[in-house]
Amino acid sequence: MATHLAFLRAINLGAKRVFPKGDIRRVVESLGFENVETHINTGNVRFETRMRSRARIEAALEHAFAADRGFEVPTIVYSAREFAALAAEAQAISAAHHGLARHYVYLLKDPLAEEQRRSVEAATTGHGRMLIRDRAAHALLGPGYQDGTVDPLGAAKLLGVATNRNLNVITTLAAKWC
Repeated sequence: MATHLAFLRAINLGAKRVFPKGDIRRVVESLGFENVETHINTGNVRFETRMRSRARIEAALEHAFAADRGFEVPTIVYSAREFAALAAEAQAISAAHHGLARHYVYLLKDPLAEEQRRSVEAATTGHGRMLIRDRAAHALLGPGYQDGTVDPLGAAKLLGVATNRNLNVITTLAAKWC
């Protein structure tokens, strides 16, 4: 069995899109996935499955989540190996950019086309920049960016289906689950 990590987008953001982590675990287990674990209540789940296709895993999860919740739950899946590499690269990127106030990693459902990548990486201000690496977009924010702003560089809308986590969550999950 292979270990995968799934990241759910746009849950627990208000009264209508509630999806507690215990319910997430229950739904994932109902698919026959094993050794299911969740981390905090933002839609991070680890599981083992015999399924090999990322697209099939995402489709099965999204279908089960929608059936259980009554709303769509876009889901981004990485193998444990892919995620460990992503986390290591994120740490290296952060270390190479001294003085960051925040480092968010947008986890992408699909790699960006070259034109999309160029557009996202052009979203640079005096307070930060975007850097694309495969299925991850790194928002590197320096001092002075508006803390609490959801998309301070205006690039998230260019990413397609994505969800973000801060660098601390990325490295914590890699250490815990990979």
